[in-house]
Amino acid sequence: MFAGLIELKRRDVPWRVALRNTVAVVMPLAIGLGSGYLAAGIAVAIGALNTMFSDQPGPYRLRARRLLFATAAAGLSALVGALLGDVAWALTLAALTWGIGGGLLVALGPEAGRTGMISMVLLVVMAADPAPMPDALVPAGLIVTGGLLQTVFALAAWPLQRYRPERHALASVFSELSTMARSPSDPTQAPPSTATIQFAQDLLHGAHRSRSVAVQSFRILAAVAERARIELLALGDLRSQLREPRADKAVGEILQRAAPILAALAVALRSASVTADAQRLLEGIDEPLQSLAGLITATGDRAGQRLLKVAHARANGLAAQLRSAVRNANFAGSAGETRAQAIESALPEALRQANPWAILRANLSLTSMAFRHALRCGVCIAAAVAVERGFQLPHGYWLPMTTAIVLKPDFAGTFSFGMLRVAGTLIGLLLATALLHVAFNGEWERLFLLAALCFGFRMLATVNYAVGTAALTGLIVILQAFDGEAPAVTMLPRAIETVLGSLLALAAYALWPTREARKADSFLADMIEAYRNYLDALLNAPADAWADTRLIARASRTNAQASLDRLSGELRRDRDRIARAETVFANGNRIARACMALEAVLIDEQCMPQREAIRAFGTRMHEALTAMAASIRNRSPLAPLDLRGDERVLAARLDGVADDDPQSRAAIALAHAIDRITEGIDTLAHVIDPSAMHDHDRST
Repeated sequence: MFAGLIELKRRDVPWRVALRNTVAVVMPLAIGLGSGYLAAGIAVAIGALNTMFSDQPGPYRLRARRLLFATAAAGLSALVGALLGDVAWALTLAALTWGIGGGLLVALGPEAGRTGMISMVLLVVMAADPAPMPDALVPAGLIVTGGLLQTVFALAAWPLQRYRPERHALASVFSELSTMARSPSDPTQAPPSTATIQFAQDLLHGAHRSRSVAVQSFRILAAVAERARIELLALGDLRSQLREPRADKAVGEILQRAAPILAALAVALRSASVTADAQRLLEGIDEPLQSLAGLITATGDRAGQRLLKVAHARANGLAAQLRSAVRNANFAGSAGETRAQAIESALPEALRQANPWAILRANLSLTSMAFRHALRCGVCIAAAVAVERGFQLPHGYWLPMTTAIVLKPDFAGTFSFGMLRVAGTLIGLLLATALLHVAFNGEWERLFLLAALCFGFRMLATVNYAVGTAALTGLIVILQAFDGEAPAVTMLPRAIETVLGSLLALAAYALWPTREARKADSFLADMIEAYRNYLDALLNAPADAWADTRLIARASRTNAQASLDRLSGELRRDRDRIARAETVFANGNRIARACMALEAVLIDEQCMPQREAIRAFGTRMHEALTAMAASIRNRSPLAPLDLRGDERVLAARLDGVADDDPQSRAAIALAHAIDRITEGIDTLAHVIDPSAMHDHDRST
């Protein structure tokens, strides 16, 4: 946890976004400063500042909805805070209500959770300057104006760059696929590029999708990228099993030639240009493909020959996806909208956005992490308001404000945000006070410093929260200096209240924690069941259903990973349980990758020899995975398994398909994929309960 305090994460905010957010904050101040209406400029700037973090990647419709929701929440919170600021008991009750409501929004995702936190902050900040209804409407309206200004800046490029978010999301996918081709991944790790592809799928198929012809082309590209990813995974895993050095070299050459093609596609999509470079590079992939094909007949070993046939099929599949991507990339975007011919793809069930009210109602239970977090937020913020009002603390709103910012649904997040908040606030107070005292006495000089701090805050808050907090604290000090507050006088009370607010949040979590151990087991069981459903769909359902079950499995794996991260950061950790859970997760990844290899075979061959025998064995795998999920969820013993014996019988039947039979290549590839899945299931069973392994499996 302490290592996380100095960790520098990857910057995920483009400088253009930080610049436009900064302009939306600074411009009202500059206008107010020049026109003599500085108080109005400060209020508008506060509105723009509080809405800034809702400017997140996504379609323009979704971006507008986030910003407008954040703007409305900020305006309402400011109005209620100003109206109730003179009545301590009413403000305490409002803080309890806002804390519960705002905390519960984490159930809708991080963006909604951030809006809830900002609403709590504005409620207590505006309560420091109470006003009756007519007067309270003015600052609330100006704050709404600032939010609308930030919205206008965020959407200004829409007429000129209508499909920029979609292009950039797909460019990121192809860029990561290029990296994946250069460096094959560890089979025990989750398949690479999962988050990037999931984001692109949500962008293209989510509730705020466009229905234009150009977006249909983007969807085709996303499907091609998903298939190319499957082929890359299968080819990379096969390469580790090839014993023939020349075969390993040929497969490596295919992967190395695929990497620059994928990189060129990423460049073309990001710049909305034609794919001439990718087309030129594509011509070079045929040579290693021919070399690999020649090795099949030159190899005398029957087992090696069969493995080479599988590798050659996967390599051909990858080449086909590269050709399709190059062809379709020319028609993706507004420039090729009139030329693109695509069929409207149905919205996958797994990606349909649920009713937010239904999600919130479902979380109104003490078993819900979101609801427990909401109750902690409500009680802590109400207590902080009561303390600061009861003791008449100078600048007391920093106490509940810090509590609202620091308190997170999990202990590790609360701890790290608390420590980073304290460190960043102290640094920011000292730095801003010194700069204003020594070098920035003039108002326009202060405005320049505020702009620099705002830009730094937007760029660095996700890199390291302490650095971002230091910039934000300095920014707030300057805003209040514009309003007539001397920085040196308020520095000590702000520092003390920041420390107290962080300690209050940590104490609340320590007194009423949300234990992750039981939830981690449930998430892992859900992941195993999702893999089981994906495998069932591959063997029994039409191809149209495969993508949906794969996406559900991907979401389940993401949830399990997040749960393991939270479990690892708890105050009292069970290291043995964490190690076991991580081993289950790693071996589950082996099954997922093997299932993706099976999907690639079924798509490529479009036939299933020994169909009934394979489906019968699929029933055995279904039963085994169901039993393992139940064992994890209920912490119960696992009955003995003997999958390997049945798999050997099935392998013999597939091996009996004659070489001159049209289904011969499919039989070889299916036998290899099913062997990998069986191995993954057997290994996972041993991890869950060593006594469940049959003697035959152990000897094998």
